[in-house]
Amino acid sequence: MTDTLPDSRATARWLKTATADWKRPVATVSVLTMADAVPAVAFAAGLGWAMGSAVDAVGEGLSMLAAVAPGAGLSVAALLLRGALAQITAGRAAKVAMQVKNGLRQRLAPAVLSGRLSDAAAMTGFVEAVDALDGYFAKFAPSRTAAAIVPLILIAAAAVVSPFAAGILLFTLIPFVLGMALTGMAAAKESRRQFVAMERLSGLFLDRIRALPAILTFEAETQQTGIIARASTQLAQRTSKVLKVAFLSSAILEFFSALSVALVAVYCGFNLLKILPFPAPDSLTLGKAFFLLALAPEVYQPMRRLAAAYHERQAADSAVPSLQALSDATSEVAPQPLKLKAAPVIRFENVSIRYDQNLPAVENVSLALDIGETVALMGPSGSGKSSLLHSLMGLAPISAGRITVDGTPLGPHIDLVPSIAYAGQAPMVIPGTIEDNIRLAWPAASTRQIMEAAVKAGLKGDLSRMVDERGGGLSGGERRRLGLARAFLKPSAILILDEPTAHLDRASEDALLPILRQAIAGRTTLIATHSEQVAKLAHQVVTL
Repeated sequence: MTDTLPDSRATARWLKTATADWKRPVATVSVLTMADAVPAVAFAAGLGWAMGSAVDAVGEGLSMLAAVAPGAGLSVAALLLRGALAQITAGRAAKVAMQVKNGLRQRLAPAVLSGRLSDAAAMTGFVEAVDALDGYFAKFAPSRTAAAIVPLILIAAAAVVSPFAAGILLFTLIPFVLGMALTGMAAAKESRRQFVAMERLSGLFLDRIRALPAILTFEAETQQTGIIARASTQLAQRTSKVLKVAFLSSAILEFFSALSVALVAVYCGFNLLKILPFPAPDSLTLGKAFFLLALAPEVYQPMRRLAAAYHERQAADSAVPSLQALSDATSEVAPQPLKLKAAPVIRFENVSIRYDQNLPAVENVSLALDIGETVALMGPSGSGKSSLLHSLMGLAPISAGRITVDGTPLGPHIDLVPSIAYAGQAPMVIPGTIEDNIRLAWPAASTRQIMEAAVKAGLKGDLSRMVDERGGGLSGGERRRLGLARAFLKPSAILILDEPTAHLDRASEDALLPILRQAIAGRTTLIATHSEQVAKLAHQVVTL
């Protein structure tokens, strides 16, 4: 891990490639941001119109209110339009940033779960690094486009009234841009160091959580608390340095902005008073002068927004190395789904499963499942029944032999899970309604389909009933039926059942058997069980 900041152009190229699917929404936000130039010019024009009309009304003895009303109305309308546009832009930017982050997390999740990266690197990239892109897409990216185009549009509008004042604004942009560049480079190094400190603190915290039993055993709580506290202090110091550079940047930019507005104000005042020390290149009226004075601060507003959002770019620059590591790991592990339209033929050919250097969990097992056939795996606990089921889903390592599905060998690059419905011994439960829990098997299912699956599984009662993550509110039988309802709901060609009647009394098991018979119909099914009654549902029984 180094403190070297990655090349910003390389970062921009990586972000552009990684987020190409959201190019159009990001461009829409940029267009909305640039549209702010329209109400800015309208407001300045309305103000200049109102002030010029007021002077004319006084000179001609006309009604002040009637003379000022059109220009004032234009200014008010411009302010209202600007407020509405800002609200729409902010909402749209937040939505786009959320879409980008969610999409990236979906792509990077396989690398996090693969174990190819350390817990610290994986979680820092998946959580902090992705979150660091929020401001980049919501603020910096649209502000960068607006800062490059909007000032020139406003200066062109000023040139229509006074080419000389427009020249002042254009000339003062040079030190403004140089100030932004210098302070940006100063912030880059500190921002990278801050992110590295955050990554180290995350890794340190995860390591201590993992070693918590040992820490408590050896009564090292105070020592480890001190270590974490020092790492937290270092992160706070890095953050403080980033803030100092940000405040310095803001002060420099405000100075040049105020200076340019002051120069325009001095020119307009001297021009109106006809006391310029050189021949006036243009003649200003009070209305034109107010137009220029109202427009001058707006020229620098997009660049001030960019400066305020510049640290978002630095955060993204700092986060990209972690995201690249996750992306590279994802490209290595991302499997291709094997889509099955009908119940397949499955072959286990001399399969052995070994989790470590100890004795194999399964050794040299061969079995065959024909189209729509059901095989029951029986044997004592620890004989490898669940391991064989898991190997079909890619959750157990095959150390020897192979598994084929319709002749296609399974491997790291083949994902069979989309074609499998699974009901385990203890179905996972999430906080929410029973309907939400059933929907996990097939998120695209309609409420009617979920209700039909629940009825088939014999899961009675109100599906809007709430349960907690421990399954509170569900009996043991209802929890099994929840898993079966998921299996009914998911339109899959393969069904895997892991001890579907374990820990049930004989009456509950007998009630569940017709449901199991209905579930396995038309699917190639593999069942791990200790129950002779469940085994009778199978076409063949294999004892391990």
